[in-house]
Amino acid sequence: MNHPSAYHYYDKRFGPFRNLSSLSEREAETVTAGLREEGRNFASRRSADYMVVRRKLERRARELFIAKGGRPMNPYPHYLTLGACDWLESWYAEPDRIKIGWEQLRADAVSFTYGDLFPTMRYEDGKPYRKKIYTKAEILDVVHTYGWPQDWNRNGDQGPERYIEVQIWDEDLIREHGRA
Repeated sequence: MNHPSAYHYYDKRFGPFRNLSSLSEREAETVTAGLREEGRNFASRRSADYMVVRRKLERRARELFIAKGGRPMNPYPHYLTLGACDWLESWYAEPDRIKIGWEQLRADAVSFTYGDLFPTMRYEDGKPYRKKIYTKAEILDVVHTYGWPQDWNRNGDQGPERYIEVQIWDEDLIREHGRA
């Protein structure tokens, strides 16, 4: 299997690697409330408790990554996909993306979920990849077993898995790739 790249999708108007988790609770709520009011993109459909749930899930993901030998430098990750996911471009008014090669993803700084962190950690459907964080050494075997959600669930009609998520836990790695 060729080693896939990671992709970060963002709106050109605001720049890459902007992260709600880096904001205070008040600032994050102001931004998410504005997105809900604007109603123009996927993020506008997030629930009022989105940030509370997100911070809880990020803490859990960090704990699981540490338990597998990860060394996260940040308390929260930056989010990317493993492999391209054209659907994510529809989230943004002026979409763009940054591509990071597999070899640039340091094993101690990246974790993976089979699907977005939210459904992966919250859905109770018995799928074997639920509530799990994978390491760089593990994720390609998971892909080999279950396939690419970007392929088998392109339209989102087969469940919540639309892509494999990459969590980058090191700000230095982000700075190397164009943080605005």
